[in-house]
Amino acid sequence: MEEKSKYRWEQGPRVVAIGGGTGLSTMLRGLKNRTKNLTAIVTVADDGGGSGVLRRDLGMPPPGDIRHCMEALANAEPIMQELLAYRFPVGSGQLTGQSFGNLILAALNGVAGSFEEAVAQMSQVLAISGRVLPVTSADVKLEATFENGTAVVGESLIADFKKAQDCRISKVRLLPECPAATPAALEAIREANLIVLGPGSLYTSVIPNLLVAGVAEAICRSEALKIYIGNIMTQDGETEGMTLSDHVSALLEHSGPGLIDLCVANSSQVDPALIQRYKEEDADPIAVDKERIEALGVEVVERPMLSSASRYARHSPERLGEVVMEIYEERADTKIF
Repeated sequence: MEEKSKYRWEQGPRVVAIGGGTGLSTMLRGLKNRTKNLTAIVTVADDGGGSGVLRRDLGMPPPGDIRHCMEALANAEPIMQELLAYRFPVGSGQLTGQSFGNLILAALNGVAGSFEEAVAQMSQVLAISGRVLPVTSADVKLEATFENGTAVVGESLIADFKKAQDCRISKVRLLPECPAATPAALEAIREANLIVLGPGSLYTSVIPNLLVAGVAEAICRSEALKIYIGNIMTQDGETEGMTLSDHVSALLEHSGPGLIDLCVANSSQVDPALIQRYKEEDADPIAVDKERIEALGVEVVERPMLSSASRYARHSPERLGEVVMEIYEERADTKIF
């Protein structure tokens, strides 16, 4: 790293990125080389796949989203990165489909005495850039209520249940409600210069963080620049038919005024062939209804952010990080650099 770039990285703004799943790890990959002061706050409501198995069998928080974030920020040797991402193939008995990275976190959880400490120790092993924090240490489940009044409990069940009901999600909540936030997560939000929500699954990755006691309030009170990264496509089984203003409205309804200053939307054109493939899965490019978003008190910024290296309509990590930092430098009252 050149001396000037290293200085910018070390003196960079205190950034907090909030979410879960692939979206948050994409954001982190884009930011890791732009500031040393990076904190990921990650949902722990997942109950499916290998994470769900470990959660049920060991009574620990689901490690999957946490692991994805640590992979994104890791500076470990390539073989260690490969080990983290390795999944046991079909025919591996009870380990079939399980991630080796999840198993490491599960073992550390037993050794360290708490999930927070396990994450901290694994972060040291991987020499990650920044910090990864679970939003809560509580054993929480996600409940979705739909416009027809029906409800389902379990993050992994929401998509299929929604398609069966054929109506929109009206709200989600955690069970138990308002679990305590990890103190480090609240402290990171209070000290942030820049807070980024998304990209990622609206109801199952981003909003669950806002339902933890004190998190939404801390963000709304913060004087940091607060940005929501809009998704490029709607999500089958979660946000079909929703515009970008619908996404912003849902975030505000689950938190309060002052949560978001800016909504950043992709302006790159999605390939028509790719759009057609998504249509077969009931997903479409998200309509950027700028006037409706700004009527909610949120400014809209459109920038090209589509990845040309992916077979899917996803953000480019490099471009996403570049756009976020450009906006920060343009808008922040006190520039760090």
